[in-house]
Amino acid sequence: MKGAMPPRPFIMPGPGGPMPPPQQFGLVETRPPLAAVLRPRFNIPGLHPSAAAASAAGKIASTYDLVESMRFLYVHVVKAKDLPAVSAAGTIDPFVEVKLGNFKGTTPVLGGNHNPSWKQVFAFSATHLQAHVLEVAVKAKDLAGVDDLIGRVGFDLSEVPIRVPPDSPLAPQWYRIENKRGEKTRGEIMLSVWLGTQADEAFPDAWHSDAHAAAGPGAVASTRAKVYFSPKLVYLRVAAIGAQDLVPLDASRPANACVKLQLAGQVRRTRPGAPPGTLNPIWNEEFMFVVSEPFDEPLFVTVEDRVGPGRDEPLGRIMLPLNAAMPRHDHFGKPVEPRWYSLARPSDDPDKKEGKFASKIQLRMSLDFGYHVLDESTYYSSDLQPSSKHTRKPSIGILELGILGARNLIPMKGKDGRTTDAYCVAKYGPKWVRTRTILNTLNPQWNEQYTWEVFDPCTVITVVVFDNNQIGKNGDARDESIGKVRIRLSTLETDRVYTHFYPLLALKPSGLKKTGELHLAVRFTCTAWVNMIALYGRPLLPKMHYTQPISVMQLDYLRHQAMQIVAARLSRAEPPLRREVVEYMLDVGSHMFSLRRSKANFYRITSLFCGFAATAKWYDGIRSWRNPITTVLVHMLFLILICYPELILPTIFLYMFMIGLWNYRYRPRHPPYMDTKLCHAEFTNPDELDEEFDSFPSSRPADIVRMRYDRLRSVGGRVQTVVGDLATQGERAHALLSWRDPRATAIFIFLSLVVAIVLYVTPFQVLLVIAMLYLLRHPRFRSRMPSVPFNFYRRLPAKSDMLL
Repeated sequence: MKGAMPPRPFIMPGPGGPMPPPQQFGLVETRPPLAAVLRPRFNIPGLHPSAAAASAAGKIASTYDLVESMRFLYVHVVKAKDLPAVSAAGTIDPFVEVKLGNFKGTTPVLGGNHNPSWKQVFAFSATHLQAHVLEVAVKAKDLAGVDDLIGRVGFDLSEVPIRVPPDSPLAPQWYRIENKRGEKTRGEIMLSVWLGTQADEAFPDAWHSDAHAAAGPGAVASTRAKVYFSPKLVYLRVAAIGAQDLVPLDASRPANACVKLQLAGQVRRTRPGAPPGTLNPIWNEEFMFVVSEPFDEPLFVTVEDRVGPGRDEPLGRIMLPLNAAMPRHDHFGKPVEPRWYSLARPSDDPDKKEGKFASKIQLRMSLDFGYHVLDESTYYSSDLQPSSKHTRKPSIGILELGILGARNLIPMKGKDGRTTDAYCVAKYGPKWVRTRTILNTLNPQWNEQYTWEVFDPCTVITVVVFDNNQIGKNGDARDESIGKVRIRLSTLETDRVYTHFYPLLALKPSGLKKTGELHLAVRFTCTAWVNMIALYGRPLLPKMHYTQPISVMQLDYLRHQAMQIVAARLSRAEPPLRREVVEYMLDVGSHMFSLRRSKANFYRITSLFCGFAATAKWYDGIRSWRNPITTVLVHMLFLILICYPELILPTIFLYMFMIGLWNYRYRPRHPPYMDTKLCHAEFTNPDELDEEFDSFPSSRPADIVRMRYDRLRSVGGRVQTVVGDLATQGERAHALLSWRDPRATAIFIFLSLVVAIVLYVTPFQVLLVIAMLYLLRHPRFRSRMPSVPFNFYRRLPAKSDMLL
């Protein structure tokens, strides 16, 4: 194409490029005043001394020791009775308004009820205590816009009791309401008021003053903290074996039958049966599906006749419930026997009684509970347990996560005149947690703590910060991600509290951007040391993955289906955990091609050979006699090991022990985090990022797609060359004894006979000494030309000359 851009070279930018400041994308260790690491504070601003003392006691008594204690004024509005009528018709539409300074919350309006019941809790943050009096007003809704005051109750905040968990909830009481003049009037309201912390059981479902700007009951529900659980997933294995007595729609044409299996959105097809044209085809093909409890989706099996490209005519079908499949909890169970099923003709009336004759299909179905259904990548999976509860391992510890807050978040709603409505989602195992949403701030403080059981230390917890777009006029917009943090449990020391600010990074087509910092406190407590150490010698996945392995291609397909099921199930919760949130947490698009990831993986492989390169450089310095003293010492050590070969292995393992002990000084002091240099996010040019974020299929113009295709061909050509070179070296080694070059093979086997005779008559130590002295000889006795064995190996034939 005229004017097309040439493909970009596959090189890494040099060190002269723009470099970010060292701490821009690094961790920042903190020392917050947590009960788990510090002595409790007794002076809390805004509270009188008795409240401060109770707060200190609450820190010790409660399990919220990884977060800073936050004080809340709770108001539990239960019900009212004997409310007077306010209209001429003798009706009333009552609701309650709870007001503290400029913050107020209201209950739903219960129309025509003189004895309403609300059972709603309001929580006012201690930072919002703008008045000394709490006012609870009972009002009647007026369609004219001016609500009528029925009565009110006032509470002096200095007289409010303090509740410290694990005390029982405060009992609500009846209060007579007063009119505007302070006189007792008809009607009573039952409520309770107390001071507590986020450890209170009323905290998750309470109306929070932080969310006072949320419009509508649905928006308020989307701002609350919730816990979700992934559905239990199981693999369904279906084998289509064969069919008998198929009735073709056109008897003049040979049948070309195949089987279509459909379970919800999962569709699989067999190849045409053998032999071709038969009415009793044999397939013997096996497929796997992902199903979730309660297994209410049926399996549709259809036998189709392929009459042409893209044209299939059904010959018969059957609907099978999943309870027809045999459950298997491990590979030791009895084998699954195939069963014959009658096929219904597509033209038959479903209400018509089944005839005596019907085509048959033989299927083998099983629900394999022994597998772990992967919905995450195995590289950062948070759960490795099998679906069967009978074969699961006991827990080895507890993971505690304190989500303290965030700072310097980017404004996500700048166009709307707002900043950011941030909330966090954390996932470990089947348990998902979502914090409450803090509205319109760039420095939210959540101070919420969550706990998970740990069954394997080689797992990863994922925490993501999102911007809530379900508030106000953007109620149907997508929740945008702000940044992600992953922490591998095996890198944490047990019983240690890690408190850091983690950088939140966003990779966009415009480049890498820091979107803020997330403040986390993490603690991994081990309760079964012996079991945890034993896990390092056991398989990572359940036994079924090794006794009856699943192919890589099929596993990728099943993982995609599992992610879709989890996203659909959690999006139907109330309030929903939205699909875009689940998909981002599970990295739905991680399998797509990315030139940036390809570069990162290439340089990861290259860095693995740095140790071999350093060893080769050290060996070259020894054999070049750059430091004669070191070379002589190496000669002496080698001679000692040759004379006493029983010291070779002990010396090697002692050397590794000493290296590990020496490296203990340089062990990591913080959990791992996103390395922007390792993933090449800092050096990637905009065109490569635009390609990475492009849709599939591509939505870019033809000239851009062609340029990228040419670049991909250039990169693929280099990879092809490297793979070909590796194959050539292996084929040359195979050619030593394959007689592809008769003369080379004859020379090699003759030399092998000579070497065998020499090894029989000469002590092995003598041969090693001679070889060592030859390899480490002085440079003046060494030629610059390649050695004879190297020349001989390079002349061996490979199969590269057989390629087209």
